[in-house]
Amino acid sequence: MLLSGIFPPITTPFYPDGEVYYKKLEANVERYSRTPVAGIVVLGSTGEAILLSDQERRDVLKAALAAAAPNKVMIAGTGIESAHETLRLTEYAAELGYDAAMVRTPHYYKKQMVPANLLAFYRTVADRSALPIIIYNFPQATGYDIPAEVVIELAGHPNIVAIKESSGNLDKVKKMVEGTRKINRQTTVTETFEAVTPRMLKAAAAESEKQSRELISVASLAGEAPSPVHEGGAARPSSSGVTVVGKLKTRQKDVSFQVMVGAAHQLEPSLGLGAVGAILAFACPAPTACYEIYAALKDGDNALAREKQERVKLASQRVISELGIPGVKYAMDLNGYYGGPARLPFLPLSGEQKAEIEKLMVGIRS
Repeated sequence: MLLSGIFPPITTPFYPDGEVYYKKLEANVERYSRTPVAGIVVLGSTGEAILLSDQERRDVLKAALAAAAPNKVMIAGTGIESAHETLRLTEYAAELGYDAAMVRTPHYYKKQMVPANLLAFYRTVADRSALPIIIYNFPQATGYDIPAEVVIELAGHPNIVAIKESSGNLDKVKKMVEGTRKINRQTTVTETFEAVTPRMLKAAAAESEKQSRELISVASLAGEAPSPVHEGGAARPSSSGVTVVGKLKTRQKDVSFQVMVGAAHQLEPSLGLGAVGAILAFACPAPTACYEIYAALKDGDNALAREKQERVKLASQRVISELGIPGVKYAMDLNGYYGGPARLPFLPLSGEQKAEIEKLMVGIRS
């Protein structure tokens, strides 16, 4: 699966009493779907997943997927401390139709989180998961930093396709990119080399079959012979290497193990080291501003990428790294999304903190 581009790890909206505000969740997802992001991550750290009940996690996953555009890659955060519970939530995400599962490193029993434990945990999850697995490393929150050597070893598993590396360690990013470069897998992409997932192919085939039935029905009512259609919306190969499924034209692309990063203030240098994309909390209030850095580098305009990086650097560091989820949510409120309150133990921002965020976010595109 291709994971290049920008992914916001969306927040979970709450009412003032702390209950999940599903209508606002759906509205946020619909708006993200109209931005140039490659996909959406549901139940990441920014989504306060650890503060939700099991039923709330399931309900949030269901509501977010239903509201998303079909062309966005949908990633479910399913990491829980045990492999058993991680697999249960991953299985549910697969049943809903998610494209991949992001699994954070177990960390509570830190002294036991030696390489053998991590290798066994991730391999067990990957062996039994119907979804491709993305490792999620966030030592600022977990207090555990998975070693690059363990990631490189796990990258050889055919169902472990990527890592979200949020440590901010550029040397580690470089080491993982170089250490996994030899891995080569074929994945399906669009004719213009954008991501395609089984969910997208299924939707394209269903739409093609629906249109075929409508054409046959109209022709029958008119007493005409129906036009020939491709039965069931099945894939039609062509001599150019492009396969057509309904209106979706696909081809194959070779990809390596994919390193994604989680620090917006280091996006430009991380991409320069070989990261393919990013899952950025700062993309929750400013998806377009983050995407513009990625797009500039993709177009080969390094100077523009550095300029756009500097525009968001201070805001992303202060709002994300220091003020955290309450800061992210207030920045979202400023940029037309619904942020709202966070759950305790998070406290509301002070008036001074809100004024600071307002100043930092001036001119940063949503």
